[in-house]
Amino acid sequence: MTDTELFESNRRIIATCTRLGLSLASAESLTGGRFVASLVDVPGASAVVRGGLVTYATDLKASLAGVDADHLEETGPIDPVVAAQMAVGTAQRCVADIGISCTGVAGPDPQDDKPVGLAYTAIAFGGKATIFEHEFSGDRNAIRNQTVQAMAVNLDEFVTALAFGPAREQSQPAPAESTEPGALGPSGE
Repeated sequence: MTDTELFESNRRIIATCTRLGLSLASAESLTGGRFVASLVDVPGASAVVRGGLVTYATDLKASLAGVDADHLEETGPIDPVVAAQMAVGTAQRCVADIGISCTGVAGPDPQDDKPVGLAYTAIAFGGKATIFEHEFSGDRNAIRNQTVQAMAVNLDEFVTALAFGPAREQSQPAPAESTEPGALGPSGE
């Protein structure tokens, strides 16, 4: 995805959320705020973007984004439930309709036995999160950029589905999970 394509995706997100009267907030770990920064590059973003949390340190995922500290201790920060709880938590704490989050390993070294390039992103709406698992490649900067791009694509598709209904293509992959924060199964069971 080029910078122009990222901008256009973010422009659609802002326009659709403005039309629907929805607000957004982000909780970012490995991207360090790059995603929300790319959103606010779009004129008119202030009508939609409430803010963002940079929860780079593991303890801040609990204290700022509301991730269950016991779960963090058990799994570490690179975990799908952590991503879900970050998304729900940022929506709650920033008083936004939609929360989006990311956590992962940008490298250069693995973290907690998780490989470089593994990332989880999540989108929360109505207190429930949809989780996406990604396996990116490249250097640290490339992995961080790919994470931002994936967040934009997923959020663009999500808000478009809210506005116009779902439009699944045959080859389009389904999200990894859809859970309430803390639940482990696809249906929250």
